Amino acid sequence: MIPRSLLFGRGLALSHAFSNQNASTVHQQLSMTAWNLRSSLRNIRTLSLMSLWPFNVKPRDFSLPNASWRPEMSKAYEYYNALCEIEGDEKRRLWRKLPSYNRVLKYTTGGVYLSKIIQSKARLFTRNIKEPGAAFEYVVFMNKQEKRCVCVFQAGHLLEGPPGHVHGGAVATMIDSVMGTLAGYMSGPVMTANLNINYRSPIPLGSVVLLHSALDRVEGRKFFVTCRVTSTDESKLHTEATALFVSVNVGHLFGTRF
Repeated sequence: MIPRSLLFGRGLALSHAFSNQNASTVHQQLSMTAWNLRSSLRNIRTLSLMSLWPFNVKPRDFSLPNASWRPEMSKAYEYYNALCEIEGDEKRRLWRKLPSYNRVLKYTTGGVYLSKIIQSKARLFTRNIKEPGAAFEYVVFMNKQEKRCVCVFQAGHLLEGPPGHVHGGAVATMIDSVMGTLAGYMSGPVMTANLNINYRSPIPLGSVVLLHSALDRVEGRKFFVTCRVTSTDESKLHTEATALFVSVNVGHLFGTRF
């Protein structure tokens, strides 16, 4: 909508110009008015064509196989994916593959409504890297009945810390993300209150590891979670961790209280 002040101001200017019978001024004012009208119409058209992100954009799931996955990554994916429930299957298997967007929000307790508000591109922050295999390649499989999950993780070259090995901060990022995913899946929105990590052996860059996370116990709003990072055959332990997550209400996520 064109501001009334714009039209009113131009009208006064034109009236003044006509009263002085200044043809040159009238022409200039008319040109400026026409320019402003075209500009306003362009702005309106631009707004009308703007995407209402994040509400009308279908999010992309980055936890699906791609060409950067090593055979070991694909094999582990296929193994756990075969355990997942199949829609319409009467037996309803225990495992479920989680998408890499939405922070698995719509699958958490009470999260289905909130996910409609902040869905779309609200993925784990590690998924903002477009180059496949450059950083965090991972997929999470959840077993809600057994209160545990497994993450298959492949570290790319951008995550190098010690020469030829994964940076400890990148390992901590994955541990926190996976443990938080489990706690959130079981309770709804949570935040990390405490995270303790013991590094046992470095992870070679480009290798594939498994993150085994389990819910240890619940005390009111507190969720105690454990995690083990191992080789895919589970013969080698790379990292161990424990964490405390606290459930929060929706208001905390938006910096307010409902």
